[in-house]
Amino acid sequence: RMLVISPDALMKTDIADHAPEKLRQSRIREVIVLGRRGAAQAAFTNPEIKELGRLDGVDVLVDPHNIELDPTSMAALEEDRTAKANLECLHGYAARSERTAPRCISIRFLISPVEIVGVNGRIAGVRIEHNELATDPNGGVRPKGTGTFEFIEASLVLRSIGYRSVPIEGVPFDHTTSTISNISGRVVQQSTGKVVPGEYVVGWAKRGPTGLIGNNKPDAVATVASMLADLPTLQGICDDHRGLSRIEVELRERDIDYVTYQDWKILDRCEVACGARQGRPRIKVTTVPEMMAIIRQGR
Repeated sequence: RMLVISPDALMKTDIADHAPEKLRQSRIREVIVLGRRGAAQAAFTNPEIKELGRLDGVDVLVDPHNIELDPTSMAALEEDRTAKANLECLHGYAARSERTAPRCISIRFLISPVEIVGVNGRIAGVRIEHNELATDPNGGVRPKGTGTFEFIEASLVLRSIGYRSVPIEGVPFDHTTSTISNISGRVVQQSTGKVVPGEYVVGWAKRGPTGLIGNNKPDAVATVASMLADLPTLQGICDDHRGLSRIEVELRERDIDYVTYQDWKILDRCEVACGARQGRPRIKVTTVPEMMAIIRQGR
């Protein structure tokens, strides 16, 4: 999305100023998205796939034959509302047969990249293999190479093969989903469901690597609500050195210039005020020296 979006559209957002200027120099006109499994197994959410179709000056291209489902995928689709909605959206894109916009996103499924091909030290393209779906011993659907290969010309390759949380020693972890076992953000013992006092989880480690910022916000709110509800019953740490004033004394003695929450609010007000003058949410300050100069002046 960021590779084909109009830089003018980005100037209405809080993106740092240097990024749209770099994107204006881009010569990218087509982005090809490759999925190893089929359309029914794609991990994106419905808002994510719909958002692609709302980009000005961008066509979304899908081959209707590439999103035909095998019997196993058809059966699974009936129990997965997200996948069902995604497929409906993809069929809508497939119905748009003509490419008229200056930039496009091509979405292809059942494809695995097997080799990045270079010429004289620069990327020339990607060798891909066509896949078919197979069921593994655990009942999961996995891609299996067919031995049919193809070459796609490309000057830039980005890898996006998923995210997986890693366990933390002593913290309950579900190795099947790669998430920290929890109920409403409270960490629980996986075998008994018993809450572990004072331990909480949020974000992808809580629910898995899916969704947009809009999904993360209520997810964070739910965990913080659990923390606040538990606060009166939580045991404090017996440590005479844990007070904030003691920490500040230590930092001053070491001549360390630190930033407080009040300092951050100075920077926040400055960014928002600068953005308001241009009709934007904010203008981000992106270097530490600039940030500290604003904070010191505000102090």
